Amino acid sequence: MAHPGTLLLIMAVAVLAPLLALGVSRRLRVPLVIFEIGLGIVIGPDVLGWARTDTVIDTLSQLGLAMLIFLAGYEIDFSTLGGDTLRRALGAWLISLAAGLGIVAASAPWSAAVVLGTALTSTALGTVLPILRDSGDLRGRFGRVMLAFGAVGEFGPIIAMALLLSGRKPAESAVLLIAFAVVTGLAVLWALRPRRPWFSRAVARTLHTSAQFAVRWVMLLLVSMLALSAVFGLDILLGAFAAGVLTRLVLSGAAPESSAEILAKVEAMGFGFLVPVFFVVTGIEFDLAALLAGGRELLLLGVFLLLFLVVRGGPVYALAPRDVRGGDRWALALYASTCLPLVVAITTIGLGEGVIDSGEASAMVGAAMVSVLVLPLAALRLRAERAEAGAGAEAW
Repeated sequence: MAHPGTLLLIMAVAVLAPLLALGVSRRLRVPLVIFEIGLGIVIGPDVLGWARTDTVIDTLSQLGLAMLIFLAGYEIDFSTLGGDTLRRALGAWLISLAAGLGIVAASAPWSAAVVLGTALTSTALGTVLPILRDSGDLRGRFGRVMLAFGAVGEFGPIIAMALLLSGRKPAESAVLLIAFAVVTGLAVLWALRPRRPWFSRAVARTLHTSAQFAVRWVMLLLVSMLALSAVFGLDILLGAFAAGVLTRLVLSGAAPESSAEILAKVEAMGFGFLVPVFFVVTGIEFDLAALLAGGRELLLLGVFLLLFLVVRGGPVYALAPRDVRGGDRWALALYASTCLPLVVAITTIGLGEGVIDSGEASAMVGAAMVSVLVLPLAALRLRAERAEAGAGAEAW
């Protein structure tokens, strides 16, 4: 490890961030990730200069991102989403993709339009989920609808990245993607098969011992799907998401009485260590100097933030289910427009291929960070006002 003090600083920030969130929550509910990213910027090279990333830190950060997407995949219960909601979510995302590619292509080369336009269609479901969970919205109707739109907003850009940003010909990428889908489909069929009694017994007997069979099995499945996506030359986020879906299917069938406790253990590993590392490192690596170097980058930041709302939020608002009305409809659009992890991944690929410059990447990531800072707060406020209005109507 080239910078051993950086990991210590990251963990100190990870401990400080929830304390700050709790302190501020007395007056204003601020998502925890805001403090994690913000403190990462503060300790990073463009402010205090205390933290520097290296290979070990970057690896832990990538594992944190994979765990974040894995947990997002686990949260998706397709049996509760409903066909109409999924169709609306898919339609909204396809409109977003067409709008994003068209708008950016009008003023930039097609290669840059593919990168920036795809980034505009993403939803940070892994970032929104903790907010929905903490606010108590995750298990209700609003939470289920948001899961559907967020899942497509998470999964769709990953597919688009595999097809458009891999550097291969679209036909070759499509073949590899279909092959991955076939293997994953076979894994789903395997997951739906009844597990033999020994599996449930092993889960129950080791759940509170050092063996932790269930947790180790979950980690094996996650790593296997990450390796499978790498073998097919696809982004690891695709494998992480698929692993989350498979894990839910297996545990719900083989150990339903223990699945909640197993998930709690995996979440403790993720949200207690790996996920905070990812968010803090995102702040450390944010190129604040490039963003503040000139007016063009700041202007682009505002433009990209507006495009997140128009390109992603607009179709979501228009195609939201009919029973999602008023403030809830606006809150759904704001949550869907919240983005960050995939924006970072997509712009990194664009920078590596030389189709966008560091200023454009910083502006895009900066706009995504502002979306995380502002849009969930606005959505929470709208949901709270609706709840207060409903409570007032009942009292009346």
